[in-house]
Amino acid sequence: MDNLELLVNFHKDAKRQGPGSAETTLKALKLTQLNLENNLTIADIGCGTGAQTLVLAKNTKGIITAIDLFPEFLDKLKLNAKAYGFDNQINCVRQSMENLDFQHSNFDLIWSEGAIYIIGFEKGIKAWSKFLKKDGYLAVTEISWITNSRPKVIEDYWNNAYPEIDTITNKVNQLKTNGFSSVLYFVLPEHCWLDNYYHPMQERFSSFLKKYNHSKDVQELVNAEKEEVKMYNTYKSYYS
Repeated sequence: MDNLELLVNFHKDAKRQGPGSAETTLKALKLTQLNLENNLTIADIGCGTGAQTLVLAKNTKGIITAIDLFPEFLDKLKLNAKAYGFDNQINCVRQSMENLDFQHSNFDLIWSEGAIYIIGFEKGIKAWSKFLKKDGYLAVTEISWITNSRPKVIEDYWNNAYPEIDTITNKVNQLKTNGFSSVLYFVLPEHCWLDNYYHPMQERFSSFLKKYNHSKDVQELVNAEKEEVKMYNTYKSYYS
């Protein structure tokens, strides 16, 4: 079993594959100024198991195309969509976000929580913009510095993990350079990271290690996740 498969297996039973909350999803949705009573066309790119997809379905009358590369995540979302009565509203599509197969000017809203880093922020907004209608909206979360300076240890950590990490100002400038007008941004609060993502993750460490007999690859995966949690707890005032 390769490391990517292990990572998917570790995260597939989680409610979330990244920081966030129903409240922040709804807050961002309302900032779009779209008429949520209309039959909107929505793409949720890198949807994972779909915590935010369900919020979008509950709070719009739109048809949502939920896109992910991993069938394990999509299978979970299909089950949840059916359980909550959204199976006619959510269409699950297995595709790579780097090679999306949709018509141009197809969507009123493109959504991506905790996922655009996979393709890279600037590459993602460039690649996806052609799928938006003229007056459409893009809503993403992106790991960003929230101060102008920071300790070298956390700067080195994130530059190694994700070299595109930058200040919010520079991210907004990238949007403007690529034809977007910035409506508004906000920083995810601490509970989106700790209560909704890291704490549930920590609760899965022991059973996951036991499931794979504490193999070297699994131990390395868990150690890497523990290091990320430690970094957030120590340096959360510098990024979100």
